[in-house]
Amino acid sequence: MADHDLTGFAKSTFTHGGTTRRVLRRGTGPAVIIMAEIPGITPKVLEFAAHVADAGCTAVLPVLFGTPGRDANPASGGWPNTARALASTMGQVCVSREFTVLATGRSSRVVGWLRALAAAEHERCGGPGVGAVGMCVTGGFALAMAADERMLAPVLSQPSLPLPCTPGRAGTIDISPRELAVVRGRCEREGLQVLGLRFKGDRLVPGERFAFLRRTLGDAFVAVELEDNTANPEAALPPHSVLTEHLVDEPGQPTRQALDTVLDLFREKLLGEPSGPAL
Repeated sequence: MADHDLTGFAKSTFTHGGTTRRVLRRGTGPAVIIMAEIPGITPKVLEFAAHVADAGCTAVLPVLFGTPGRDANPASGGWPNTARALASTMGQVCVSREFTVLATGRSSRVVGWLRALAAAEHERCGGPGVGAVGMCVTGGFALAMAADERMLAPVLSQPSLPLPCTPGRAGTIDISPRELAVVRGRCEREGLQVLGLRFKGDRLVPGERFAFLRRTLGDAFVAVELEDNTANPEAALPPHSVLTEHLVDEPGQPTRQALDTVLDLFREKLLGEPSGPAL
């Protein structure tokens, strides 16, 4: 897949707390904030955004890192270019004070900016509330954003922070205890549902992390855990990116069913449509 020229996506900026970032937008209807994985808003992430727009929502993509539209697949640009892009972006994330990479019991500072963006998009787009999808290093952001009552449909796709380099970090996720308590309260009082996606063999998203979310949120946490052999075999890296690089976008495929589960959540919570069959 070649680089995407961003045709079909409106471009703007959003400023909060003295920080201005670029934002891409597509579609109409209630807003869904889509936070990309490393190395950034790739063509596959843009394809996912198109699915969200086609479902009747406004896909809103803040540029948190990387170059929007750049294809990081080594089949397109070669392994050296892919390695440089991944290393450069990961380096930016690791040194940035906006991201909590290793610390436990903390939400990343960028979550405040993302909540402000979600509030602005809710006012712009209307509807009962907003949705959010975090992927990889941004996966837990969707959970922390759910401390705001406007967040009605948080999706954690392969949430990878804090990096699970110790057992303690493997069995937690990047959110502060205070915000986690707020989310848990919303689950108990309001019926908030939190959706999580992972491949079972993904070392960046250990089973202990989902077990922690089950213990903490109870039945409000709905886990979609896929066998590694259901991932797209043409992807360059081991199974990880459920909704993008490792998606097999064909009817009946487990990863496509996972995508449909995400879209059904948005239809139900944001558009008021009946939910589809559970996985």
